[in-house]
Amino acid sequence: MAFSNYLSNEILDHVFSGNAFTAPSNYYVALYTVSPTASGGGTEVSASGTGYVRKTATFTTSATQSTNQSAIEFPTATASYGNVVAAAVLDASSGGNLLAFANLTAAKTIGIGDVLRIPANDLDINLA
Repeated sequence: MAFSNYLSNEILDHVFSGNAFTAPSNYYVALYTVSPTASGGGTEVSASGTGYVRKTATFTTSATQSTNQSAIEFPTATASYGNVVAAAVLDASSGGNLLAFANLTAAKTIGIGDVLRIPANDLDINLA
């Protein structure tokens, strides 16, 4: 996953300008049918009638990479999520700031009754 412009700016401002940055207390993983970019945007899966919600995640950091500590499992779809092409990490359960994002290795169509699961150690956020 790549850093968003928001996170890049916050880190640079903190390290090189001495301005405080408080890390979020929770991290939320979101799914997208249109990929976000470093400046944001994209189309997140609709929560209206689909059973979809962002899921919390915890990360372990080593060297230049942070990775999810445990599996991230989204609710069983009660309606189609559509063709999921990307995932992102945000700092709120809705709205909030985009922190990191990436396209999935392979797009996945999520229909009624399907569950999308990201295994532990499969969501990598790289600094370099």
